[in-house]
Amino acid sequence: MLTVDFDRFPVGPGVRLLDLGCGAGRHAFEAYRRGADVVALDYSFDDVVGVGGMLAAMAAEGQVPATARAGATRGDAFALPFADGTFDRVIAAEILEHLPEDTRAIAELVRVLRPGGLAAVTVPAWLPERICWSLSTGYHTVEGGHVRIYRRAELLGRLTAAGLEYLGGHSAHALHSPYWWLRCLVGVHDDDHPATRLYHRLLVWDMMTRPRLTRWAERALNPLIGKSIVLYLRRPLSDGPAAAGTGGVAPAQRAERAPAAGSAGPAEPTGAVAPGRAGRC
Repeated sequence: MLTVDFDRFPVGPGVRLLDLGCGAGRHAFEAYRRGADVVALDYSFDDVVGVGGMLAAMAAEGQVPATARAGATRGDAFALPFADGTFDRVIAAEILEHLPEDTRAIAELVRVLRPGGLAAVTVPAWLPERICWSLSTGYHTVEGGHVRIYRRAELLGRLTAAGLEYLGGHSAHALHSPYWWLRCLVGVHDDDHPATRLYHRLLVWDMMTRPRLTRWAERALNPLIGKSIVLYLRRPLSDGPAAAGTGGVAPAQRAERAPAAGSAGPAEPTGAVAPGRAGRC
């Protein structure tokens, strides 16, 4: 299940992409399939090992272009282990809501994105998230859980204050919101409840078959109850707030390459604060 729309966020051969807070790696895998050079970063050692293994398997099975490179690394969202202007694209999907100091992570995102590069940022939408918080304290009080609920304007304001230019956005996954409301009602950690298991099967069927009726229904419902909001942004080419602290890095001077799939082990984090992902939409 992809939250970022790659038709609106183009990647391909030669594009250097960071999946910041990659979790299980869904966006990293799609970018790699499209030929990008991908670095998937997370604080969770288990996620990094799992994603790195899958990237290596994709390469071994010929699922990606021969020129594409990818690897997974462990790191800190507040002190990314990359040079200024390293990446052409940065995805931060469902991570900022976990971070106590989200503006620090946003500043790092901007720093490692080259001038003219694109960012895609997604967080849970305000209304579906507020309902989840109201129905269950267990939904957000787990270790590494959500620490805030964003309004769209609030998130956009923080991103543009860091120097990014807004290009557009949308909502996504409306059919997933009732699933999480149901889980909050019956027990957010109860994976075996008949009601949630049935709805989960419905969602899996929908993702696999993509029938016209549910695609139409989700498009109609996304503006109202879409589980996630997605914002697309660009770092300006000219010097300005986003260029501060980058040392004027030109595209030709970008220092970091994505490590080859399966060849790069997890790196030690550069700081003590964990991004803290809970694995939720």
